[in-house]
Amino acid sequence: MTSPTSPSLADALATGTVVLDGGMSNQLEAAGHDLGDELWSARLLAELPDAVTEAHLAYFLAGASVAITASYQATFEGFGKRGIGREEAARLLALSVELARTAARRAADTGIERPLWVAASVGPYGAMLADGSEYRGRYGLSVAELERFHRPRIEALASAAPDVLALETVPDADEAAALLRAVRGLGVPAWLSYTVEGLRTRAGQPLEEAFGLAADADEVIAVGVNCCAPEDVRGAVEIAARVTGKPVVVYPNSGEAWDARARTWRGRTTFGAEQVKAWREAGARLIGGCCRVGPEAITGIAGALAA
Repeated sequence: MTSPTSPSLADALATGTVVLDGGMSNQLEAAGHDLGDELWSARLLAELPDAVTEAHLAYFLAGASVAITASYQATFEGFGKRGIGREEAARLLALSVELARTAARRAADTGIERPLWVAASVGPYGAMLADGSEYRGRYGLSVAELERFHRPRIEALASAAPDVLALETVPDADEAAALLRAVRGLGVPAWLSYTVEGLRTRAGQPLEEAFGLAADADEVIAVGVNCCAPEDVRGAVEIAARVTGKPVVVYPNSGEAWDARARTWRGRTTFGAEQVKAWREAGARLIGGCCRVGPEAITGIAGALAA
């Protein structure tokens, strides 16, 4: 895990490529946990926190150097619907960071000597709605309203001192603008990652415009895409690198598509470790997987990048 003498994640990206973890939800489901409610993996923060630690540990042991916390769907509003007050919700948000830290310590105890970092997941507004709207954006809220939604949970996560905030699966440039405002002044670096279709955000904005929002944001150490088809990665990486000059983060899905109504994945897997070299050549410096990408695939990524 990181120590006072370990490089920051930003410094590591300046000199090489860092491996991210894979999907938290599929790893928890593989261990037999039911995630079939609106809180998704965030439910286990309250009910089975050790399961979250085990999932993080599996990815560290598989070769990942960054664990993304189980806070994607963790919000004050979502917890409130379950009768969890704001004080307890803030504790659970901070706990998500501590569980990843615990997994890093356990990984280090196995003999892993590489730095291990923790990224605190900040999912989009649509994740709280739990209706698939994070794949379309356009919620009918203003940038200011979205900033007011995001800022308190980001502050709660930042208070737990993660290495970086992962502003992830963002479907809409307007929400990205709100998130960039919300992280300002917190003293914690962030990456900004859109979910895309082709060369546009899910809300339909050109990626040149979407990535351009982060070009001059000092807090942002990387920009990129996640929770998208592997086929959409290469073009997005090239645009992100050209528009911002920042390291690029990529962690696509397996290639299957989420059916929000049936709450299941459909289609075939198109993700392969052999793709990551092309992504790195295009400018990707943080590379991993999202939904349906498990530890075996992360081992493959780590091996391909090391080779």
